[in-house]
Amino acid sequence: MDALAENCFQKSSLIQYTRVWIPDPDEVWRSAELTKDYKEGDKSLQLRLEDETVQEYPVDVQNNQLPFLRNPDILVGENDLTALSYLHEPAVLHNLKVRFLESNHIYTYCGIVLVAINPYDQLPIYGQDVIYAYSGQNMGDMDPHIFAVAEEAYKQMARDEKNQSIIVSGESGAGKTVSAKYAMRYFTTVSGSASDTNIEEKVLASSPIMEAIGNAKTTRNDNSSRFGKYIQIGFDKRYRIIGANMRTYLLEKSRVADDERNYHIFYQLCAAASLPEFKELALTCAEDFFYTSQGGNTVIEGVDDAEDFEKTRQAFTLVGVRESHQISIFKIIASILHLGNVEIEAERDGESCRVSPEDEHLSDFCRLLGVEHSQMEHWLCHRKLVTTSETYVKTMSLQQVVNARDALAKHIYAQLFHWIVEHVNKALHTSLKQHSFIGVLDIYGFETFEVNSFEQFCINYANEKLQQQFNSHVFKLEQEEYMKEQIPWTLIDFYDNQPCIDLIEAKLGILDLLDEECKVPRGTDQNWTQKLYDRHSGSQHFQKPRMSNKAFIVIHFADKVEYLSDGFLEKNRDTVYEEQINILKASKFPLVADLFHDGKDSAPATTASSKINIRPSRRPMKASNKEHKKTVGYQFRSSLHLLMETLNATTPHYVRCIKPNDEKLPFHFNSKRAVQQLRACGVLETIRISAAGYPSRWSYHDFFNRYRVLVKKKDLANADKKAICRSVLESLIKDPDKFQFGRTKIFFRAGQVAYLEKLRADKFRFRAATIMIQKTVRGWLQKQKYRRLKGATLTLQRHCRGHLARRLAKHLRRTRAAVVLQKQYRMQRARRAYQRVRRAAVVIQAFARGMFVRRIYHQVLREHKATVIQKHVRGWMARRRFQRLRGAAIVIQCGFRRLKAKQALKALRIEARSAEHLKRLNVGMENKIVQLQRKIDDQNKEVKTLSEQLSAITSAHAMEVEKLKKEVACYQQSQDEDRGPQLQEEVESLRTELQRAHSERKVLEDTHTREKDELKKRVADLEQENALLKDEKEQLNNQILCQSKDEFAQNSVKENLMMKKELEEERSRYQNLVKEYSRLEQRYDNLRDEMTILKQTPGHRRNPSNQSSLESDSNYPSISTSEVGDTEDTLQQVEEIGLEKAAMDMTVFLKLQKRVRELEQERKKLQVQLEKKEQQDGKGVPAEQPSNDSDLDQDADLAYNSLKRQELESENKKLKNELNELRKAVADQASEHSPAAAGTPDSYSLLLNQLRLANEELEVRKEEVLILRTQIVSADQRRLAGKGSEPNINARTSWPNSEKHVDQEDAIEAYHGVCQTNSKTEDWGYLNEDGELGLAYQGLKQVARLLEAQLQAQSREHEEEVDNLKAQLEALKEEMDRQQQTFCQTLLLSPEAQVEFGIQQEMSQLTNENLDLKELVEKLEKNERKLKKQLKIYMKKVQDLEAAQALAQSERKRHELNRQVTVQRKEKDFQGMLEYHKEDEALLIRNLTLAGAVPCLPAYILYMCIRHADYVNDDLKVHALLTSTINGIKKVLKKHNEDFEMTSFWLSNTCRLLHCLKQYSGDEGFMTQNTAKQNEHCLKNFDLTEYRQVLSDLSIQIYQQLIKIAEGLLQPMIVSAMLENESIQGLSGVKPTGYRKRTSSMPEGDNSYCLEAIIRQMNSFHTVMCDQGLDPEIILQVFRQLFYMINAVTLNNLLLRKDVCSWSTGMQLRYNISQLEEWLRGRNLHQSGAVETMEPLIQAAQLLQLKKKSPEDAEAICSLCTALSTQQIVKILNLYTPLNEFEERVTVAFIRTIQVSFKILFFVCVFPNSFLFPFFFTINCFPPASWPSCTKTELLYAIAANQDASSFWLLCLPYIVHA
Repeated sequence: MDALAENCFQKSSLIQYTRVWIPDPDEVWRSAELTKDYKEGDKSLQLRLEDETVQEYPVDVQNNQLPFLRNPDILVGENDLTALSYLHEPAVLHNLKVRFLESNHIYTYCGIVLVAINPYDQLPIYGQDVIYAYSGQNMGDMDPHIFAVAEEAYKQMARDEKNQSIIVSGESGAGKTVSAKYAMRYFTTVSGSASDTNIEEKVLASSPIMEAIGNAKTTRNDNSSRFGKYIQIGFDKRYRIIGANMRTYLLEKSRVADDERNYHIFYQLCAAASLPEFKELALTCAEDFFYTSQGGNTVIEGVDDAEDFEKTRQAFTLVGVRESHQISIFKIIASILHLGNVEIEAERDGESCRVSPEDEHLSDFCRLLGVEHSQMEHWLCHRKLVTTSETYVKTMSLQQVVNARDALAKHIYAQLFHWIVEHVNKALHTSLKQHSFIGVLDIYGFETFEVNSFEQFCINYANEKLQQQFNSHVFKLEQEEYMKEQIPWTLIDFYDNQPCIDLIEAKLGILDLLDEECKVPRGTDQNWTQKLYDRHSGSQHFQKPRMSNKAFIVIHFADKVEYLSDGFLEKNRDTVYEEQINILKASKFPLVADLFHDGKDSAPATTASSKINIRPSRRPMKASNKEHKKTVGYQFRSSLHLLMETLNATTPHYVRCIKPNDEKLPFHFNSKRAVQQLRACGVLETIRISAAGYPSRWSYHDFFNRYRVLVKKKDLANADKKAICRSVLESLIKDPDKFQFGRTKIFFRAGQVAYLEKLRADKFRFRAATIMIQKTVRGWLQKQKYRRLKGATLTLQRHCRGHLARRLAKHLRRTRAAVVLQKQYRMQRARRAYQRVRRAAVVIQAFARGMFVRRIYHQVLREHKATVIQKHVRGWMARRRFQRLRGAAIVIQCGFRRLKAKQALKALRIEARSAEHLKRLNVGMENKIVQLQRKIDDQNKEVKTLSEQLSAITSAHAMEVEKLKKEVACYQQSQDEDRGPQLQEEVESLRTELQRAHSERKVLEDTHTREKDELKKRVADLEQENALLKDEKEQLNNQILCQSKDEFAQNSVKENLMMKKELEEERSRYQNLVKEYSRLEQRYDNLRDEMTILKQTPGHRRNPSNQSSLESDSNYPSISTSEVGDTEDTLQQVEEIGLEKAAMDMTVFLKLQKRVRELEQERKKLQVQLEKKEQQDGKGVPAEQPSNDSDLDQDADLAYNSLKRQELESENKKLKNELNELRKAVADQASEHSPAAAGTPDSYSLLLNQLRLANEELEVRKEEVLILRTQIVSADQRRLAGKGSEPNINARTSWPNSEKHVDQEDAIEAYHGVCQTNSKTEDWGYLNEDGELGLAYQGLKQVARLLEAQLQAQSREHEEEVDNLKAQLEALKEEMDRQQQTFCQTLLLSPEAQVEFGIQQEMSQLTNENLDLKELVEKLEKNERKLKKQLKIYMKKVQDLEAAQALAQSERKRHELNRQVTVQRKEKDFQGMLEYHKEDEALLIRNLTLAGAVPCLPAYILYMCIRHADYVNDDLKVHALLTSTINGIKKVLKKHNEDFEMTSFWLSNTCRLLHCLKQYSGDEGFMTQNTAKQNEHCLKNFDLTEYRQVLSDLSIQIYQQLIKIAEGLLQPMIVSAMLENESIQGLSGVKPTGYRKRTSSMPEGDNSYCLEAIIRQMNSFHTVMCDQGLDPEIILQVFRQLFYMINAVTLNNLLLRKDVCSWSTGMQLRYNISQLEEWLRGRNLHQSGAVETMEPLIQAAQLLQLKKKSPEDAEAICSLCTALSTQQIVKILNLYTPLNEFEERVTVAFIRTIQVSFKILFFVCVFPNSFLFPFFFTINCFPPASWPSCTKTELLYAIAANQDASSFWLLCLPYIVHA
């Protein structure tokens, strides 16, 4: 009946201008238009195609097959195919083509199916911002996307607590793998990880591994998955990822040895063969190997195999595959390549063959797998036949050997593939309990080729099962929709492919017969095919080909497929000879042996969910019984049944991937290929099921708004919209079966919406004709009026123009004359200015060139000096290096000589023990005694002679002095007699000279006055010139300043903007770090809560993460087992003190313990250094001076005395020499001349004077020398006596200048001074004057003793060093012997055992070290505890003493007060301090955190308490108070994490406390505004800079929490209020919402909001923040952030929703934005910058309303929309939807114009919703009158306002401290 009614409707619709679809061999379907009406009985239709050609289309009258009708243009491009009015194949194909080619939308909904078309291009629509844009959104609210499907699955899992599945299917090259990858990326990004094992990164890292080992290039796809996989992503109760599991299906093993391109991993490994670690693989390029060269070209365009291989290795490492296992995997893969290159030679008989023993590839194969070469060589060419009685070894032909070799290669690769999958699952496994999971199925689509084999049969069998499940699910959803809307429904008939599935898997079906034929000893493919013909020839889904007996045809749901039976049995058996497998089992490599172990044949256990019980796909096999081995078909059928059970137990979501063309061209659509895939993937079946019922569904509200024009005026008076819709439909559509009224929607049959659209368009067309007549008449009337006005205007214009022309001519003549005059005048002025400038430029150039020349000269000079410096420095460095090398050589020589000396000493000691030696010594001693006796006698004689000489010299000296005195007396007498005349002559000569000097002075004075006058005149002239130059300079400076002022202002503005921007970026980075810190802190608190819950739970407790997960699952460096062992005692202590106090992550705990060990090692080193320093100090003089200053002064005095003594000795020597010379000269003159000679008196008196002066100076110097020598000797004797019997030259008191750096050299020079001064004289008597020789002898003895002591100290140090080195050498020898023994033992073990043994050795060594360190730590802890106890005792004594003093002082004051008779009270200023007792701190903090009514009162109270603690100088009290306050605030905020009022309150208090600390604790920016009164309140003793930073970070965290709460309250309102609500009544009346809405992921309810709701909410925010006393600057920042969020959410929805991109939405947006701006101005918030954040949304609204036709419009759009990116502009234009027939879509040409202008593709760039502007603090100081709020009166007001905390404040009042 439905089909007949639909056919009748279709016939009635075939009238002129109706558009239809007709079949086409090239384009599948073509559009045409009827040129005349169709009448009943016509055999053809008259059509006009789109290219204006006319065609006659025949109609099948008997079957009533009429062409399909086209949908109205308004429905073309819908994002849901089920929203189309006509649901059929051409409509679906056309809609997909329009969306893909014109709008470049690759995703489209088809009911519950997401159709994804591969664009063959990289589109940036999968970034983080897009993920966050889809997060939390309903599926029908956004554009189709894979993220929308993932979000739908995630929400349904959280809402319904049911497991979900996403089934991604399609043929090769359609993009299945990419879609599955993006779905998993969405889950890992949105949900995050529940632990620190980074499981989400491991899930993503499994993709490159599986692509490398399971993907290959095919003729249709460069990266085709040759296996199916189902990934289960597990979630906990909080729906965070905790683990994953992967199951694979039907790996295409034949590709390993097939003639197509091999798997990617082979080519990647060949590309990386040149790496040093892969040299042993013996690989070359891929062209050299048979298995990699069969597919032709080994390189894929645009793919770098070496780079992909590096990514694969990184992924292996991330999932926990060790480096050794990776090398083993690559060895196995390389061995497969070598196996393919093994050359097999046939024998002459043709029935046997052989492999050359020298075959390099076979040797490499055996070496890499660790198997015997001879056995593999034998069993490659032979096979074993086992009968009941005996065993035969049979040779094989060449073809059999090649087949066996290829089968072995395929088997090895398949086993390796399963091993890798198993280890990936181990890495993704978790020990935590799984609450639910989401599965992602990436499986092959329906395939049909020219030659189809066993693999295609299994793939199509799997698709039959999936299609059956899909059909049943779609049918169930359709019926549920009807039941929910309470619509009477009948059973919908849908295609059931159960007969086809029974044909394949039922008893005696195709697979069953195939398994039976495999069991037959000589079964063949032909026999099996014949059995199929006999058994199933009567089946409707089975056919026999006409021309072949080796093939059969199966009629699948998508198409007929012909399968060639050749190879079915062999592939189903999967035969590999047992002898070859046994050789591989005996491999010396454990990994190779494990691959082929019997236990590996069983399927790995899968992780069962919490809701369903999944049994393993295969049961464990018995040991090597070939008859019971399961076939490939059986295994695949079992795993497929397991998959279907899993899918049936979950809620499925479908993604169908479509390949648009086979050439892989970007955005190219082939209709034939698309239709084939649409038929195969079930999309058209979904359309058919939907079309069978009521495909079009409208809500009552949307239907009334759309078709209100069809409602009669009298019906509009009814207020019930449902009644109006019911009456309209009953009057317009007579057949009641064409529609149904549901509870919330109206359901229409196919085509009814198109009929209503036609009625609506006709109504508008009639109205349009009336408007056209009115327009023409009004235009004619206006033209007549215009002509009359035009004539009068022309007359007036003619007269006016003549007058204006004459006046213009006169003006031009005058202007020309003025121009000539101006030209001449300006020429003269310009010339003069030019000359002046030129002269100035010449002067400037002269000075500049001189300056440049001098600069160059100085530079050359500096370079020359630098060269000289470098020369000397390099020479110094070379000398220093030479000296260092020479010193090293000397040390070596000393060591060697010392060794030789010891050997000689040893020999001498042996010799000394003999009797002969003693005799020789006695003989020598007698001789020495005699010699010494003689020497003593000689020295006595010499002393006598010297004493005699000394007496003779003294007597001669006395006689000589007497003689000189007599001569001096005679000379003085003669001199007095001759002095008178000489003086007169001298006076006269002086007078003459004086007169001459006076005359010269007069001449000089005259010349001086004359020159002075000339200079005064010159100075006056120069001053005048200088004044003129200053005036010119000021004029030039003023001109330059005027010119540069604007530039400077602009530059300064730019620099300010840049600095502000950098400051904002820096704040943003810092606050992001603070945000991350708060997130980690929150996470720590959550973990602590979980540990508390676990502790309270009875029974066995497990840690949240175990050791294996820490070592293998983490991508960070794993923690060694020794470190874990060290933590056992610590963990026991943690359990004893309770988990609440010690709740922390184990990884953090172990890292902290490691850091503690490092600190203990450093502490040990420092302690050793301290002990050494103490030992060195202990070797010094025990009796040190009481003051260091006195020691330094004494050392300085001694050094000064030594230097002065040396200087005096040298001068004494010079004076003695001069004295001797004078004596000789006097003696010579006395002997040669008589005393009465004329010239002798003068010279003699001069000599006497010099002699007298010299003697006086000599006596003074002698006295000084003696004093200094006695001081030096006494000081040395004291120091040597204090030092003991062993003098040490390195001691501090060994020499007067020992404190200096050159103490030894100074000492030696000081005592060698006398010898150096007298080294050249031979007068022994003169040298021994004043005992100089004795002093020199004493100095030499001391120097000898010092040198001897130094030599002894060096010898002792050297001996100690040698002993230490010997001990170290012995220890190293023992360690080396032990290492050699262990090394020899490990060489006998296998590689794995070697590694384990090495690890055990390292563990034991680390354990010993840890034990030693533990002992040391325990000792140090004991000492620390002891010191702490002592410190507490001393602190208690100090506190008791202070308390006693305070008590005594208070008593003294009280006694003083008691003595007063009368007290007059004075008004005093309060100091603003609050005292509290230590035991009341918890009560104080608790009441402060509970107070929530008085703004900023807790901040003031806290600061008063801090001031009192500062006043009493109690740092512990300040620390405890601030720490408790911060922790209390955090606890309150965590408890009220969704309370905006409480968060705002504590943000205000935290900022106020921070401002207090900044203003009164040393912040210069705040303290500059303080008054003198406020400076008195500053902290005196403490600098709280660190706490200010902590409070600043806390304020940022609270601000971010405040923004998060506000955004959480606002975000659900934004889309509804800004885009969907009717702010302007009547605009939404033409809203095209007739498409089928998606099912909401959220619970049903009224979620519609209006703009007033947003404004009310923001009013609430503003009121709360103002009431809480929040700083105005912070309020501005809050609303700037909220307006940015409104802009981002609205614009992102606009960019991702087609239904809201319309002209009316633009008008609505502009109105809503204007309302928000008005609200900002009303609240005085327009300075916050919130309007600027809305600029992109404003421009988007304008873009929706602008014209979009011509290139000029494109230029206008680009110039107007500056805040939007070009991608966003193009996206909005693509989504623009016409409201009715009078509007037009944006043409493709117009969009291409914008694309060409900006050279972009159709990408979308969304706004990040999570972006936060940086939060900054402003200088907000207290006014001077704010402190009285801390007085008693104000606190009483506060108590009255806050009655809940009144008891606490009353307790606080007595503690207020005042002056």
